[in-house]
Amino acid sequence: MMRSTRTWFIAALALLALLATACGGGSGGSGGGEGATGGGDQATSQDGGGGEQSDAPPSSIFVPRIFSIAASGDILLHSMVIQSGQRNAGGKGYDFNPMFDQVRDQISAADLAICHQETPISADNTNLTKPNVLNFNAPKEIAVALKNAGFDGCDTASNHTWDRQLSGVSQTAQVLEDAGLQHAGGSRNQEEADTPPIYDVKGVKVGHLAFTYTLYNNFGPDTKVPPEAPWLKAILWPAIGAQGIIDQAKAIKARGAEFVVVSMHWGDQYVHEPTQQQRDLARELLADPNIDLILGDHVHVVQPCEKIGDKYVTYGMGNFLSNQSPQIDRSLKVDNQDGTLQRWDIAEVSPGEFKALKMTYQPTWVQIPGHLIQLSTLAERKDSYDRTVKNMNLLGPGACDATPMG
Repeated sequence: MMRSTRTWFIAALALLALLATACGGGSGGSGGGEGATGGGDQATSQDGGGGEQSDAPPSSIFVPRIFSIAASGDILLHSMVIQSGQRNAGGKGYDFNPMFDQVRDQISAADLAICHQETPISADNTNLTKPNVLNFNAPKEIAVALKNAGFDGCDTASNHTWDRQLSGVSQTAQVLEDAGLQHAGGSRNQEEADTPPIYDVKGVKVGHLAFTYTLYNNFGPDTKVPPEAPWLKAILWPAIGAQGIIDQAKAIKARGAEFVVVSMHWGDQYVHEPTQQQRDLARELLADPNIDLILGDHVHVVQPCEKIGDKYVTYGMGNFLSNQSPQIDRSLKVDNQDGTLQRWDIAEVSPGEFKALKMTYQPTWVQIPGHLIQLSTLAERKDSYDRTVKNMNLLGPGACDATPMG
């Protein structure tokens, strides 16, 4: 997960050359101890007549740090997805690894990869999701498959966070940690709620926060907090408002984060257009210097991206793995099988200041039966590719400069 594309590396070198030229005539800072001193180069000056070399010390050259982030749509293990995992394992346990085979390389190519784990995960594979019940619990093997696919961590804030109550929140956190994945969202206690994850990504500290519109799987935003877990109010954005999110972003930066990613569970289910509430909230959050990128999920279809100033919000990344399809439920659409793996290439543009300079996305498609995540390209599954490109650009020309892969 520490590989960058050749194209991005060349672009980064060009940026480095530009920044080095800009600061070559004076003293330059270094970002977080990563600055390098120019070996042997000295600034020179001439006096009025002699042209003698000055004794000025060598200039510092600012070396920008660069990294990439990838994020996926919803990981939603309906009972039929679980059955496919059981068949993959020959009836002995569960194996979800094959479902990620086609996207494994792209996930692993990012320096930091974040998933949205929609449902609780069982630590002992008991009390699992039942057919036709919108109350979920996934086998523990999904965490291993996510790690093997290349993910570094997951957001667990959703309308299903409380499906198995506090036991489910605790088991989910433990199973993810046992698989080597960090997590933001559901927390086991106040201390954990106060210390969301900070990743070390190629020498850059990246903080991750996650929020949901409800904990009790209500239809719309609500402020109800489980009395057994009052600390979960911190992830309930209708209860804390934009200022509460901003305050948490300030707190994670005070703990050392240099770039902050916010995951938002929001929007109207199955609707491609973001609501006015989503757009207003995104603008308020991205106007704050402590928030750098917003990842949206929940609606189970692809929603557009938007560039607000020089920051990105993706309103909805679609379904990455689920059983939603018109083959299963006639009220659903083929759009429910569409998803995305999205990527941002980020650079330090001045010491300690980071910007996403490029956004790309890979359209995906869930093959049913089997629940294999497939790449949608111009050559294969072009109908899915075309739908996703259209939906990513729903806000019109100039709203977002993301480009599709494939």
